[in-house]
Amino acid sequence: MIPLNTIICDDVLNVLPRFPSDTVQTIISDPPYYNVLKEDWDTQWGQLNEYLEWCDVWTSQCMRILKEDGLFFIFGQLGKREHGFIHLMSRLCEKFQFHDLFIWDRVVGYNDRRDSFTPAYEMILVLRKGDKVKFNKDAVRIPYDSKTIEMYLKDKRYKDKQARLEHLSKGKYATNILSVPSLKGVSKEKCGHPSQKPVELIAKLILCSSDKDDIIMDPFLGSGTTAVVAEAEGRNWVGIELNADYCEISHKRLAELHGGLFDLNGKEETEVSNKDAPLNLKYA
Repeated sequence: MIPLNTIICDDVLNVLPRFPSDTVQTIISDPPYYNVLKEDWDTQWGQLNEYLEWCDVWTSQCMRILKEDGLFFIFGQLGKREHGFIHLMSRLCEKFQFHDLFIWDRVVGYNDRRDSFTPAYEMILVLRKGDKVKFNKDAVRIPYDSKTIEMYLKDKRYKDKQARLEHLSKGKYATNILSVPSLKGVSKEKCGHPSQKPVELIAKLILCSSDKDDIIMDPFLGSGTTAVVAEAEGRNWVGIELNADYCEISHKRLAELHGGLFDLNGKEETEVSNKDAPLNLKYA
């Protein structure tokens, strides 16, 4: 059984083999990038091939656990000269079914370069398991402003103005370029993880790929954003994180979500014990 709504503070390679097959609807993973960040967990492999072999193990376990109609999101970032994620994508697409490649437009650039353009994006490789996947396109529509709706309603090709208005009121379909500002030092969301992803970005992935009560898994939970969004959106979730400090950050964020009523059950696992408490999460 998968321990639902739980943070497991352990090595992902120890935990994943214990989970049953075909049980998780959505997997959101933000693994170490390999020599992109100056963190011990990102520089622990001597050679790229060692990193790729490590990825073979945990991604294979994730695909085993993923449901037939599920989606598996894998974040990746390139360094100034480091391009390990390109090799990883190629390797994974040879083994598993490719679904899409999302681009996260961070809006604001980072690590300005003398000899190239300022990087302003990360990649999200999306893998699938079966031929048909659950994908809720309407769940992540982007609202039109009132002037745009007024302009589009003047298009004479559409005779049924009421049907056209209803369609436009739902917003436009999102593209696979997701424009969400990255978290800077002054952001209220920022909580101590160097590669923390915005709540709004993770929400788009969860909402488009799952329904309420589905299970969301994050094998590298970090600061807990996946758990926080899944909890707020009525999904079940499980998060795995090796770093005890990051587990504590996740615990505190979940406590804030539930108005400080989130209990820590031991040092290794944290479980939500008050699912009916009011939630405080806000995002676009």
